[in-house]
Amino acid sequence: MASRETDNPSIKLALSGFQAVIEADRFTPGSFQLVVDGTPQSHVNLDDPSQLFFEYIQRIGHVIDEFRDPGKAITAVHLGAGALTLPRYIEATRPGSRQQVIEIEQDLVDFVREHLPWPKRAAIRVRYGDAREVLGRLPGGLAGTVDLVVVDIFSGARTPAHVTSLEFYRAASALLAPDGVIVVNVADGPGLAFARNQVATLNAAVSSVAVLAETQILKGRRFGNLVLVGSNAELPMDFIPRLLAGGPHPAKAVAGAELKQFVAGAPVMTDATAIPSPPPAKSIFQVKSGS
Repeated sequence: MASRETDNPSIKLALSGFQAVIEADRFTPGSFQLVVDGTPQSHVNLDDPSQLFFEYIQRIGHVIDEFRDPGKAITAVHLGAGALTLPRYIEATRPGSRQQVIEIEQDLVDFVREHLPWPKRAAIRVRYGDAREVLGRLPGGLAGTVDLVVVDIFSGARTPAHVTSLEFYRAASALLAPDGVIVVNVADGPGLAFARNQVATLNAAVSSVAVLAETQILKGRRFGNLVLVGSNAELPMDFIPRLLAGGPHPAKAVAGAELKQFVAGAPVMTDATAIPSPPPAKSIFQVKSGS
């Protein structure tokens, strides 16, 4: 049974020491938010998993909707679990999909499973460990067969350096089917130095890359999330207008010649030079647990 209590269940995660809290959405019945170390990480609607809340998650949802025939089952690998918002979405919109989820905090998944369980019918397998290490232990048969790889890895409010490098992106993209898609959530602030590095790095690992984000974020005027979409095949640019039309608005896509201008000589990050994502100001994303 799903937990609908209002006392905000919480747990101190053994590995990171972060506090994880599940808070009921007071405005949407059946919806809950997972907050880790004061940072909202996931929002799920148990009554309607096809409803996505966070802006960048909605953009990833639009990519999932567009890159295969509607309703067709896919094979997906998710690096980073949170409350399994996107695996639930894929199961709801593409029933029968086979999904693997990799998460380093096992007690976080156990906590989510207890209070926000996903359907038992869903073919979702959770593997535990560091995403970079577990990539090397996935079944060999997955290589070259995966339709979708989602990279949404955060330790608290930051992405660790070792999952931002060229070596990491090559390992993740090696899973992709010839026309498979890798989607990466990148958080950055004014100047977008980290985001530009990540675009350059992903573009060195796969053949084609586009970036989706809210207009002011792409202009480097405020902290926020950018969605990087990559493939070893040419991305179908005709789906970009549909992605933008789906919102949230205002939205912009950067690809082709404009992408080269966006990168503007940013260096490709390697294991030797990679850095974690910048921390957001506490006033931007962080909330008080239990509020």
